[in-house]
Amino acid sequence: MEKKMVWLDIRNVTNETKIVDLVNKLRIDYLLIKESQLNKLAFSKKTKLILHVDENKDEIPEYSKDLILFTTSVDFLKRAKSKGYRTAFYIFVKNHADMEAAWSESQAFDFLAVEFKDETNIPLELLIARLQEKQTKILKFTKNIIDAEISFGVMEVGSDGVIFSEIDDNSVIAIDKLLSKNERGKINLVKGKVTDIQHVGMGHRACIDTISLLGMNEGMIIGSTSFGGLLVSSETHYLPYMELRPFRVNAGAIHSYVWSADSMTSYLTELKAGSKVICVDTAGNTREVSVGRVKIEQRPLIKIEVEVMNKKINAIVQDDWHIRIFGGDGSPLNVSSIKIGDELLAYTCEGGRHVGIKIDESIEEK
Repeated sequence: MEKKMVWLDIRNVTNETKIVDLVNKLRIDYLLIKESQLNKLAFSKKTKLILHVDENKDEIPEYSKDLILFTTSVDFLKRAKSKGYRTAFYIFVKNHADMEAAWSESQAFDFLAVEFKDETNIPLELLIARLQEKQTKILKFTKNIIDAEISFGVMEVGSDGVIFSEIDDNSVIAIDKLLSKNERGKINLVKGKVTDIQHVGMGHRACIDTISLLGMNEGMIIGSTSFGGLLVSSETHYLPYMELRPFRVNAGAIHSYVWSADSMTSYLTELKAGSKVICVDTAGNTREVSVGRVKIEQRPLIKIEVEVMNKKINAIVQDDWHIRIFGGDGSPLNVSSIKIGDELLAYTCEGGRHVGIKIDESIEEK
């Protein structure tokens, strides 16, 4: 999925210097500014500026070509485009005629910056559908994080970005966290060699049912210790006597850790509807998913232990053929067929957790 864009509209903020200094330290790259701010504020080299220009200008000043020019004037933007500028067409949609103008006029430009009178997302859906084969990127004006997340999910693909028009110090930090969440992360998976397999008897295990569809190469990192775990597969592979559960990871014994964003962990018993965990594919790509339900039942359990980088890592999972752990080559292996000497995909990190947060302390787990 392409990274979503976030523009901060600072044209009318009262503490513009403080906001810009804060943005310079965060992930936020785009600022919508007015001409009086262009040479007044100290922007970071990483910052991309969208300049709101007066639509009544007859001539285009010699702006830097790094700027994105933003205005309601189609004529001005066409002239700017011909001079090599990137362009953003702004329109306030209050009726059907405005919506028609939004998609028909914006096709000539790089960005459509659209603001809606009504709260419904139907106009946004229609614009996404109309412009899906075009190069124009759609950004919706929004006032809060919830609306931004909804905009990112409309019509599955969502808007290409959002423009936050009401901001202060706290909202800027919240926006930065939103960007972090929407980035696909990466962890380093390694191959561990199976050194021990033990049937440990009856115990409680947890299935993590998410509100997302999981891929055949995706699962979750599950481990008995805070310094690593095994990549347990989603239930997306053939089951002879039941339908697939493509939203589920039959994770393991309830004492186990599961990894979430920012290298945090949760015990399986701590998860509930609305909790966040990371889904990991066999290449180590991660994405955050939300839990819809956790199902805990008594089942026979099996411990699979691997050695990797002089560490012993294990996961205790349901002792049944339909539970899979990813092999070293990325193929899903039935736990009942795993043998000593086999290679499994594992994740290792520094141990030591307090309420799921990494801490520096002397700790031994085994």
